[in-house]
Amino acid sequence: MPSHGVGIVSLIALAFAICALYVKRLAGGWRRIHVIGAVIALYLNFFVLIAQLFQKVPALKVLAPTQTEAPFKLAQLIALVVFVVLGIFATRGFRNEQLWTA
Repeated sequence: MPSHGVGIVSLIALAFAICALYVKRLAGGWRRIHVIGAVIALYLNFFVLIAQLFQKVPALKVLAPTQTEAPFKLAQLIALVVFVVLGIFATRGFRNEQLWTA
C-alpha cells in the first residue's frame, strides 16, 4: 500500500530527528536536522490523513473519487505550503540555547 511506503519514509525522518535529539544532543547543525526531520515526518502523516479522508468521508469522496481531481490536489498543496512555512519558522525560531546539562 502507498500509505505504508509513506509511513516508512516518515519513520526514517523520525529516526534522524531522534538521533539528533538524543545522540547528538542538538549540537551544531543537528538542531536543524531535528526540526526538519520532525516536520517532514509530521507532514507525511498529515499527507496520508488527507488521502484517507478523501477515501473514507462520503462528502469528500464525491469531490475526488480517484484522488486525481482538483480538490484533492488543492488540499495536498495547501497542506504542503503550510508545513513548509511552519518548518521555516520552526527552524529559524529554534535558537542555540543550551538545552542539555551534563
